Amino acid sequence: MKPSTTILKLLSNRVVRSYTGGKLIEQWQGVKNPADNDKPEEWLASVVEARNKNYIAGEGLSNVLLADGRIEKLTELIKADSEGFLGKAHVTKYGIHTAVLTKVLDAAVRLSIQVHPTKAYAREYFNSEYGKTEAWYIMGGREVGGKPPYVLVGFKPGVTREHWKKYFDTQDIDGMINALHKFYVKPGDVFLIEGGLPHAIGSGCFLIEIQEPTDYTMRVERKTFDGSLLPDKLCHQGVGFDAMLDCFTYEGLTKEETFKKHAKQPAPVIAGDGTLITHLITNADTACFKMTKFNIPESYLLNDDSFKTLIVLQGVGMLLQDDKISRIKQGETYFLPAALGGVNIKNSGNDALEIITCYPPE
Repeated sequence: MKPSTTILKLLSNRVVRSYTGGKLIEQWQGVKNPADNDKPEEWLASVVEARNKNYIAGEGLSNVLLADGRIEKLTELIKADSEGFLGKAHVTKYGIHTAVLTKVLDAAVRLSIQVHPTKAYAREYFNSEYGKTEAWYIMGGREVGGKPPYVLVGFKPGVTREHWKKYFDTQDIDGMINALHKFYVKPGDVFLIEGGLPHAIGSGCFLIEIQEPTDYTMRVERKTFDGSLLPDKLCHQGVGFDAMLDCFTYEGLTKEETFKKHAKQPAPVIAGDGTLITHLITNADTACFKMTKFNIPESYLLNDDSFKTLIVLQGVGMLLQDDKISRIKQGETYFLPAALGGVNIKNSGNDALEIITCYPPE
């Protein structure tokens, strides 16, 4: 049986970042003695290498567990059977790239204030067809230093490139923070962060991030949370500081306007079997990816022809494919290839089974 016609469990793929966190990821996954460390992100179904100060070949690339117990790199499986894994239409448009990346992220500290490129900027400066538009689904969080989890999103009215350059040149961090809108977050909140939009994930945030498949991050804070100086290239990604400042979209909106534009409030719909389906991010929001949540009291037939990443938010259950059964539980993640066909998701616990599926662009 081809791997592209089977359910593939994704193995843990923690990635080093310039901030600490990860305790809530480990709690969610049921790891004994969960703790924060320098790997606060879990990269899912990743065919993208991480861009870090100390380059490690292959860091960030996902491994999957095959039905016969072997472990293989997802990139190698896709190369061997690209249409089976990704679908003919996808391969025709995007080649053997998944064109999407999903992460689970837990921040014990505030991330640096940053921006990601639009597609146009990425083409000009990185020779890349992908920028880094992303979306966040808030899974939960924790208080850090007595502060609830929060995010910083978008410039306030009146912030110009000149203002922003002055804050950067003088490293006026308070000025930078005060130039952005602050939103406290709760489980279920959804934000769309388009390329060019200044932002920072605040301390205590535990979330799923779906994004264009790059690791291009422009940072305006020259030091990390622990006071270490970041190499220039990790700030501007090799384009220089002037070009980095040009990556920002200097659109100043009120807090209400920013929330209306970037915070999504999708309403769930009820399927015939009682499953609650919430289309968190749709093609109406962005052409870059889709993300859907399923609250399954009994069972649900997931039957579409796209490959996808499946995240078990909470509960226990089974993935049923013909006569094959894959038992699933909270904290586990799976890759479902395009050639797999329909999968019946069955709840085998006393509480609702909650699933999130992450899709590539159309």
